Amino acid sequence: MDDTHVDRDVLSALQEVMEDGYADLLDIFLADSEARLTVLREATSCALLVETAHSFKGSGSNMGAVRLTELCHQLEQQAKVSPSAGVQDLVGEIDREFARIRPLYEAERQRSLAKI
Repeated sequence: MDDTHVDRDVLSALQEVMEDGYADLLDIFLADSEARLTVLREATSCALLVETAHSFKGSGSNMGAVRLTELCHQLEQQAKVSPSAGVQDLVGEIDREFARIRPLYEAERQRSLAKI
């Protein structure tokens, strides 16, 4: 995995702690991320943008999604300050970043299942 996008050390620690539940954790992260992306794309209020970006930032950080976490932090801050300036561009960047890392997490899931 590309370390600028995903921190392998975080995933290794999660796998050690979660053991057989690791693949389920990856599934939950992928599904929750899709749901959060939908909310970000369709958000009509600043509060919803801030809340969703904050939540996505936390889960991304917990799962070692380095660049995704950075982008969600930027979106959270931007939506607080000036929601009309650059928010949709950041949502687009978050969308593209998740599209980039999703296959990495899916491959990690498959790898973990092969070990069971």
